[in-house]
Amino acid sequence: MTDPDIVWGSLFAAGAAFETYAIFNKKNGDTLSERTRALFQVKTKTGKAVFTVAWVTFAAWFLIHITGG
Repeated sequence: MTDPDIVWGSLFAAGAAFETYAIFNKKNGDTLSERTRALFQVKTKTGKAVFTVAWVTFAAWFLIHITGG
């Protein structure tokens, strides 16, 4: 295992641990989904559109980036 594997694995594990804690602590507003909704203000038409464009753009880039297409 290389150093980048350890670093990225640790970051993902820490994120998963915090998300699990946030799900079970019953506090509103601290899960990744709730923070994302608040950041992009998806209850507004503009926020929903901005999030949609950002998500689709990221997904397309990531697919091409990973598959080497």
